[in-house]
Amino acid sequence: MSSSGARRRAASVPDTDTNDGEPAVTLKKEIGLLSACGIIVGNIIGSGIFVSPKGVLENSSSVGLALIVWTLTGVITAISALCYAELGVTIPKSGGDYSYVKDIFGGLAGFLRLWIAVLVIYPTNQAVIALTFANYALQPLFPSCFPPERALGLLAAVCLLLLTWINCFSVRWATRVQDVFTTGKLLALFLIIIMGIVQICQEHAFHPLQPYDVGRIALAFLQGSFAYAGWNFLNYVTEELIDPYRNLPRAIFISVPLVTFVYVFANIAYITAMSPQELIASNAVAVTFGEKLLGVMSWIMPISVALSTFGGVNGSLFTSSRLFFAGAREGHLPRLLAMIHVNRCTPIPALLFTCLSTLLMLCTSDIYTLINYVGFINYLFYGVTVAGQIVLRIKEPDIHRPIKVSLAWPVIFLIFWAFLLIFSLYSEPVVCCIGLAIMLSGVPVYLFGIYWENKPENFNSFVGMVFS
Repeated sequence: MSSSGARRRAASVPDTDTNDGEPAVTLKKEIGLLSACGIIVGNIIGSGIFVSPKGVLENSSSVGLALIVWTLTGVITAISALCYAELGVTIPKSGGDYSYVKDIFGGLAGFLRLWIAVLVIYPTNQAVIALTFANYALQPLFPSCFPPERALGLLAAVCLLLLTWINCFSVRWATRVQDVFTTGKLLALFLIIIMGIVQICQEHAFHPLQPYDVGRIALAFLQGSFAYAGWNFLNYVTEELIDPYRNLPRAIFISVPLVTFVYVFANIAYITAMSPQELIASNAVAVTFGEKLLGVMSWIMPISVALSTFGGVNGSLFTSSRLFFAGAREGHLPRLLAMIHVNRCTPIPALLFTCLSTLLMLCTSDIYTLINYVGFINYLFYGVTVAGQIVLRIKEPDIHRPIKVSLAWPVIFLIFWAFLLIFSLYSEPVVCCIGLAIMLSGVPVYLFGIYWENKPENFNSFVGMVFS
């Protein structure tokens, strides 16, 4: 980018003019209804439904209860998405739950949401998805052994760099990549569903594999909720939606029921082809499914997983960069990350930061452990955000709400949310407490970096020189 042809300016929300009368550089509204659905579906459906639904079955203790978990989790996801739809059009900013929590509960709460996302959630999730893509893309080349670790890391890095370039180059290109790969992964899942339908349904679906346990059932719901993660990603790009007041709720009404249908019937297909013991023993359920039913065409499944995860990386890069962009615009991250390319209208610094942090995560060996630690906190903030919807109704009852849902929906979600968190904390206290500790490590950072405004001039000059 040259200084003349690609001048960048820190963006501010909804403003269309700068102080000197020149038009501001802002994110363009280029995401229509189809691409909005692609973002939601493409971000929810990653590798999980192909690779390892066994966690839900293990903790629910029976096939029948596992299917109920998948269905109820889809219903709860739809309810929470409705709550986010109201918040998204009431507070029409990119940044999703970070923006809502910050505006409703204040800067510290918003910063802690951003802190845990920047530090661990998005870099680790993107690294895991990229590594999964590399593993399944290389699997046909190494049929009798695992691909070399260096090859996995290199291909994952190439995937990240390629998709970062596409996202920097054009919003339209990025959304078209998302549309194409979302269609591909849905076709693969519908193939699984159709093959499952022709199988004979198993009997004794609720015959327990082990004694039922409320704590483990809560973990089954929590793991099912992780499989639905990504339902709120469209809220991160609200400012780029064409007619968000109509397309945001429409995309939710189309996408979440579609994903719920696909998840439930894909799991029915798995259990018609495999015994519960086989499913629990498999670390790549779709691949095992393909080997049993597809014969010489079993290579379709690892390729399907690779295509699905490639689209997942693209969607995660697209949306997480908008979160970092929104955080920088609010002064919670270096202002450099709030700059937009003057011609392409893409947040290039935020995209590069997202890519770099993910590449650094590829160098570690503990990314799965980190995800376990912060998964509890991620779900904690979903509840905080939905509670914010009720608080906002009380604090500002007359604010314009293009969408207004019944308060029964956030109450139902919060009851379910409290059940999950209480029993998850009871079942995995160490993991949950470590996640809380990682989140609370952001408090001194906030107090020193943001709350303390009257810093010495020399310190401010140094920070300005480094990050401006």
